[in-house]
Amino acid sequence: MSQITELIPHRPPFLFVDAIVSESPDGMVASRTFRADEDFYKGHYPGAPITPGVLLCEAVFQTGALFLARQSAGQGTAVGVPLMAKISDVRFRNPVYPGETVTITVKKKESLGGFTMMSGNITSGTKRVLNVEFTVAWTTPAGAPAV
Repeated sequence: MSQITELIPHRPPFLFVDAIVSESPDGMVASRTFRADEDFYKGHYPGAPITPGVLLCEAVFQTGALFLARQSAGQGTAVGVPLMAKISDVRFRNPVYPGETVTITVKKKESLGGFTMMSGNITSGTKRVLNVEFTVAWTTPAGAPAV
């Protein structure tokens, strides 16, 4: 997990990538196992738990942030945080249940004016889970409150 937390600011319980599986100049593959004891399953849904779609999207976005951080680190510019600029064309295909391990894939489409357009998908075995298009800006937020 240290390879993840060294690259992006996300931390448990809001970290939805367990490992980087592979990477290339135009994308990255990561994985995540959704454990049955995760707190969100208590309310989504009691007696019939499924992983919330918004958290599946977040796993894709965090993998995109990891990809961008790795690219920026190679250029000596990995300062700041990833900020979502746009999310579109989300398609949920199948649910993810407690105990499932998913594969998360992101691909860079293009960069323009500080924004990186990407596509992402999740699979669980041979099952398609979701596809999403998104845009990320890697920036240092101005005026962020001190915590």
